[in-house]
Amino acid sequence: MTSPYDSLPAVREFAVTSADVADGAPLPVAQFAAMSGVAGAEDRSPQLSWSGFPDATRSFVVTMYDPDAPTPSGFWHWAVADIAADVTSLEAGVAALPDGAFPIANDVREPAYTGAAPPPGTGKHRYYIAVTALDVPSVTALGVTPESTPAALSFAILGHTLARAILVPWAGE
Repeated sequence: MTSPYDSLPAVREFAVTSADVADGAPLPVAQFAAMSGVAGAEDRSPQLSWSGFPDATRSFVVTMYDPDAPTPSGFWHWAVADIAADVTSLEAGVAALPDGAFPIANDVREPAYTGAAPPPGTGKHRYYIAVTALDVPSVTALGVTPESTPAALSFAILGHTLARAILVPWAGE
C-alpha cells in the first residue's frame, strides 16, 4: 500500500520516536478511542520525540491520519499546530500543549486526540503520525485557525514544509 504522503512533493526526512508507539507495530490499546469499546482504550495521544530536523525550522505541526478509514477522504484523528522550533517532544496524553501551540479539531470535530476505532470488517488500518517541520513560525499567517480542518492545515503548509518524520503503527483485522 502506498503512503498518503507519496503524492506530495518530496521533502527531507528526520527522526521521530515514541515510548508508546512503534513504526509497523500494532497500536497500543491506550491509543484507541474510548468509544471503540476496546477494553483499556483511553484516547491517549502517544509520547513523541523528534530530532535531526533542518536548522531553518521555525515551527512544527503534529498530525495523525488514517488513510484506510472507510471514507473517500480517510480520517484525521489529531492535529496540533504552531509547536515552537525549540520544542522537540510531546508527552503522552498531552494535557497542556507547549506555549503558542494549538489543537485543530479532528474529524469528529474535537480539538483533541481521538484514538483509533477501526470499524469491524474494514481490515488493517495504518495510522500516520507525522511531525512536519515548517519554515514559518505560525500557521495563522497562512490562514489556519483552530476552527480549520486538518485537511485545510495540510494544504496550507504544503509549500512551507521543510522536512517530515513519520511513524506508522496499525490497528484492525
